[in-house]
Amino acid sequence: MRHNGRVNEARRSDEGTPYVTLTRDEWAALADATPLPLTEEDIAKVRGLGDPVDLAEVDRIYRPLSRLLDLYSGATGQLHRATSEFLGERASRTPFIIGVAGSVAVGKSTTARLLRELMARWPSSPHVELVTTDGFLHPNAVLEERGLMARKGFPESYDRRALREFVLQVKSGAEEVRAPVYSHQVYDIVPDEQVVVRQPDILIVEGLNVLQTTAGREPGSQQLHISDFFDVSIYVDARQADIRRWYIDRFLALRSTAFARDDSYFRSYSTLTDDQATAVAAQIWDAVNAPNLATNIAPTRGRATIILTKGARHTIESVRLRKL
Repeated sequence: MRHNGRVNEARRSDEGTPYVTLTRDEWAALADATPLPLTEEDIAKVRGLGDPVDLAEVDRIYRPLSRLLDLYSGATGQLHRATSEFLGERASRTPFIIGVAGSVAVGKSTTARLLRELMARWPSSPHVELVTTDGFLHPNAVLEERGLMARKGFPESYDRRALREFVLQVKSGAEEVRAPVYSHQVYDIVPDEQVVVRQPDILIVEGLNVLQTTAGREPGSQQLHISDFFDVSIYVDARQADIRRWYIDRFLALRSTAFARDDSYFRSYSTLTDDQATAVAAQIWDAVNAPNLATNIAPTRGRATIILTKGARHTIESVRLRKL
């Protein structure tokens, strides 16, 4: 009875909003009608550092989510066919694009990678590509010249025109579109390296600010934003205090992994003590990531088609769907 009370309370909280909220248990019940083609080994390959997602979480949350996205993609395909028939043309269908947004350390990268693996196994979408917006950050030399190194990840640190053009070309059905590659290891764009996208059935675009609209628009630019080309968008949400803790925990773990490599931009952090690393991570979060989240990222949450809300243990506690 108490569970039903929580469900009813969730339903009442949706009144007057464009969303309907499903609790974790309600959402998990939808998984029975969908297959789970992933193994624990598959999940280990895509799991982000500090994100404890496991087979049970994928089974309860991401399996029905991938099925819902497959239904959305199928319905878009039906609309395309009906429109083509009405217009008397035979235009080929363009890729179905999914945007995944959220804070640093919230787990959006793991969400995007899991969806790529799951959706690639659906009969209707065998060719799924994933591109992160990190590749469209300005190179460090440009950021240093503009005094923006301390604001990497803020909207102005991206080549938004190039990112918009990339998504536009993919959505227009171009045979081949190229994107730059970013290395978190060297903390910069990798020269002469590119990701090549060749007419996928589905493209997943993951990044901090993919749902942003007017903020920081370049003078004279088009009134279009990359989110205008998304068919579905997902925002991965959590309490800021939890995300801050996850960020610090991840920073501490990186000391013995990525930070310890000879080519790491952050190699000097690898020798910090726990107390020193905690202080540094907290300072970076409070000075950079928290302001970016509050000013630029969190305000875009209401633009998402689907909101995945995590609890303190990194598990999805509820799913909000925009009403159709």
